[in-house]
Formats: sequence, C-alpha cells, structure tokens
Amino acid sequence: MLTYLLVIFLVLLFFGASIFLHEYGHYWVARKLGLQVDEFAIGFGPKICSFKVDGIDWSLRWIPAGGFVKLPQLQTSEVLEGDYGDNPLPAITPRDKILVSLAGPFMNVVFAFAVGTLIYFTGIPERVNPSEVGVVEKGSAEEKMGIKEGDVITEIDGRPVDTWEDIMTYVALAPKRIIPVGIKRGDDFKIYQLETIGEEENGIKQINLYMRDIPVVGQVQEDSPASRAGLQSKDKILEFNGEEVESRQQLIELVNSRKGEETELIGMRGNERVSALMTPEVFPGEDRARIGIAFLNGGTFRVRKPGPLPWETVGKVTRQTLMTIGALSQPKKTGVGISDLSGPVGIFANLSYYLATDIRLALGFLVLLNINLAILNLLPIPVLDGGHITFSLIEWITRKPMKGKIVEVSFMVCFVMLISLMLYVLSNDVRRMGMFKSMFQNEVRIEEADSPE
Repeated sequence: MLTYLLVIFLVLLFFGASIFLHEYGHYWVARKLGLQVDEFAIGFGPKICSFKVDGIDWSLRWIPAGGFVKLPQLQTSEVLEGDYGDNPLPAITPRDKILVSLAGPFMNVVFAFAVGTLIYFTGIPERVNPSEVGVVEKGSAEEKMGIKEGDVITEIDGRPVDTWEDIMTYVALAPKRIIPVGIKRGDDFKIYQLETIGEEENGIKQINLYMRDIPVVGQVQEDSPASRAGLQSKDKILEFNGEEVESRQQLIELVNSRKGEETELIGMRGNERVSALMTPEVFPGEDRARIGIAFLNGGTFRVRKPGPLPWETVGKVTRQTLMTIGALSQPKKTGVGISDLSGPVGIFANLSYYLATDIRLALGFLVLLNINLAILNLLPIPVLDGGHITFSLIEWITRKPMKGKIVEVSFMVCFVMLISLMLYVLSNDVRRMGMFKSMFQNEVRIEEADSPE
C-alpha cells in the first residue's frame, strides 16, 4: 500500500511540476512586464484549496489536466474566465502578449533540458531489443526478396535505428506505404522497398518482419474466447492452428485468419504444456477478430551510464513529437489518427508504470511530456499559446487589434472543439484500461552497467 501511495504521489508531483512550471513561466513574465495577474491555478474544476498573496488568488483544483493564469489584459482571457468588469486596464503591446505566451512553453523546454541533464548523470535503462530480424514469414514478399532471419535492420526511411521500438515508431509515422528499409548482413548492406501492412485492420502500419518474441498472456478479457477456453495470465503461446508462433504480430495475423473458426492453441503454463480450443470473434466496434487477451510486455533493460547528453535526449523526443503531429495531419497516408492519441488517463498510467519499474524511466517520460506540452501549446490554434501568438503577430503587423467578436467566436469555437477532443480521447483511454492494467503485470529486469560505455 505504501508503494502504491508513493507512486501516486510521484505521478502527481511529476505531472504537477510540468504544469506548474508552464504556468509559472506565463506568471513570471507577466509580472516582470507589469501586467495584472488575478489568479494562478493548477488543475481545473472546483478548488481543493486556495490562498491569496498580493491580491493574486492561488488555487489547486480537482481535475489534474492542466492549469491557467488569469491575465485580464490579454484580450482572450475573457472568453475562458469571464469579463473583468467595469475597471478597464491599460492595453498591452503585441510584443508583450507574445513574450507572455512564449514563456510557458519555454519553461517546459528548460525543464526538459534540466531533466535530461539529470538523466545524463544517473543513466537510463534502455530496452534490450536489437533490430535483428527474428521472423520472416514463409512465402512472403520479404522472403522472396532474400531477407533472412538474423539480418539487422539499420535504417527506416533514411533514419538510423538501433531497436525494434525505433523501427515500429518510424514505420508507423512514415507518410507512405512503401518504405525504404536498410538491412545489413555481415558486411553487405542493401535497401529494400517494403510494403507496409496493418493499417486496414488497426490503423497502425508495420513492416512484415518481426523480432523473435514469443507472446505471453498478460490479461484475459472476461467473456472472451480466451477466457472461455481457460487461458490464464502468464501462459506462453507456442502454437496456433498448428503453426509455431514466434512473434505477437504473427499471432495477431493467425487469429484474424481464423475468424469464426474453432482453432487449437498450444501453450506453456509453467512447465506444463496446455491445449485450448477457441473461436476467434469480432468484438463490437472492431473490424478484426480477436481472442480477448492483452500481451505481457516484459523484457530486459540495460542501464546506459552515463546517459545520453541532454540535447540528444531532448532532440530525440522533439523529432518524435513532430513526426507524430505530421502523421496525424496525414491520416490517410500514415494510418495514425485521433483515436490513437492518449490523454491524462494514459499519461498517468504510463508515468505510474515507469515509476513503479524504475524512476529513471519516468525521468525519460517526463522529458517527452514537457516537450509535448511545449510543442502542442505552440500550435497556432486559438485557446492555446500559439493562438495568442498568432493573433498578436497579426495585430503587430497590421498595427491594430483584431475585432473582439472575431477573437471571441474563434476562441469559443476552438474551446468547445478542444473540450470535445479531450472527452473523445478520455473515452478511448477508458476503453484501453485493460491494456493499461496489463502493463503492471510486466516482468522487467534491469541490468546495471558495470562501467561507463
């Protein structure tokens, strides 16, 4: 129980620190510029506690999904926080508005570099899953091209890769279906043009090559083919329909190919070989057949110490964030859509898992979280900091403020759209609760480095 409470406390501390520093950036610059500050809040909704200092209402609120600084001199604050009343305040210049708006994302970047520096000294666990090909399907186009088990994938679409995590990320986010894949065999190197698969079924592209990864059951969904057949958590899946299973994706494809047909699954439960008969079925709201299991995501991590340099850590997550935004803007080409996003529930679940596994993993996630906050807030969308900056730039260039009605309507429309998006993402997170829960069943081994590499 104490461990759970500690994890919850650290999750709130890490996430709260990111939000606090973002809002404090707005607050500090606003005060330095002599702007009126009415309120500083962490969270939304009803107040948990509050106090006043120098006329500013500081509060902590129940919904930990962000925060705000109420600045009545910013034209758009009235849309979210209400009219300031009959006491007009001096107008501020577009430059001051831009500086205040930039300060929040800037603080997140500073925090990311600070955490990246800490990671450099403490080291960081990196998953041991080298980019070696473990499974090539018999009769596949990849086999006919000459790709063999044991080949090493060194680049995806011109980007160097070292792990299967890199491979899956770059393939999923690439805005094309035919992807150049660099493969090395000994001293020989060749680039293959590989067609991706998977986007029709689950929206996520992948190449038809896999690492050797015998799937292990993490969680069994109630009233599913797997539960009715007696499958249990931590069962290893060895065969399906008489074919040896060597990777999770291979099992997913085998299950989908047996839609509505009774099939035998062979597994290992401890030292005992077990057999189970089940009929893959299509679950409500889905297109492909499943048997109702979540995989156990264990594995070995080896600590890299010293860790990557701070700008390397920040640079990597920045590239991933920009690639994700680019992929979301081209869903027909990438297969990545809004349904793949995760909100506060997903953030808390992942941060909790990393904290429960190794706090250094949580530090890496904290860098990602802060860079995401910085970049997303700078998008030129009303309600976000980027919207304030965009309107201020227009005012600066035209030398006159935008019409209040245009600003008010655009901000209100975007505010409603943003809330709708948050609710949609939240509903997806709730549906993925089984997957989030299964993460905590993972069996992870951390290997400490004996000496700096």
